[in-house]
Amino acid sequence: MSEVKALENILITMAIAAGTVLLLGPILIPILHKLKFGQSIREEGPASHKKKSGTPTMGGIFLIAAIVIATVIESPLTTEIVLALFIMIGHWILGFLDDYIKVVKKRNLGLKARQKLLGQIIIAVVTMIIATEMLEIKTTLWLPFVENEINLGIFYYALILFVIVGASNAVNLTDGLDGLASGNMAIAASCYAVICILTKHFDLAIFCAAIVGACVGFLRFNFHPAKIFMGDTGSLALGGAFAAIGILTHTEILLAVIGFIFVCEALSVIIQVISFQTTGRRIFKMSPIHHHFELSGWKETKVVFVFWTVGLIFGVMGLLMI
Repeated sequence: MSEVKALENILITMAIAAGTVLLLGPILIPILHKLKFGQSIREEGPASHKKKSGTPTMGGIFLIAAIVIATVIESPLTTEIVLALFIMIGHWILGFLDDYIKVVKKRNLGLKARQKLLGQIIIAVVTMIIATEMLEIKTTLWLPFVENEINLGIFYYALILFVIVGASNAVNLTDGLDGLASGNMAIAASCYAVICILTKHFDLAIFCAAIVGACVGFLRFNFHPAKIFMGDTGSLALGGAFAAIGILTHTEILLAVIGFIFVCEALSVIIQVISFQTTGRRIFKMSPIHHHFELSGWKETKVVFVFWTVGLIFGVMGLLMI
């Protein structure tokens, strides 16, 4: 496939994904609202978030559906695409169960951490087998600006597990403000669509385009003031998709650059927990870090736009590293 044809398919895929979200949103949002699938707001959260209580969640149902539909329509079901969809849908199932337990069963904590981790380990193991045996991905680590790759051997499997668990949870933590996760995911997937074209992963570029289109379409309902939240159903799945792209393009290191915002969100939680447990002091006013800026006086929309901008800057940096 030529680059011109790939670009044409990418634009069509984005249109299909965005159109599907825009079509399904007005149908499913009232249904979720009627079913009282509303978001519960943490008592310790920013006071400005109290008014969001009851806003329908689990928007990831139609967000991820749009990605799958657009990808299947425009891309041949190669092993690479099937694996990417498997990783995303596997996390979609975990996120759906988590949301269902919290929203329907009224158990605030949702899935237990060990249950979620077990699911992610299963997904990672299947990914390891298919990636290394069927797709023949090397057990090496690509480094930017370096000609030779580092052979990790058996430790590459640990890297895959780390990438899948880390990326899915990082995107999940980012989904705390209206449009924050969906906007940054659209930016990250756009950058990876370009990388997929440059590295001749044309089918995977279509998958990236579907993510971009679906996330942009979702912003129609998710930007401030949000009419619906994606919930863990969407954020865990998007994180899984992000991990899949990094693994299948064999550019795992770039996930930390292009997904810089996601990394910062996850690190802020880790730092906060370690600091509080060891010293009794908090580094941030609240974690994840987007809440720190809110409590520092920034409007929610300002935090979102600044984080989008930073995400775009690091996305371009990632492109320059290829």
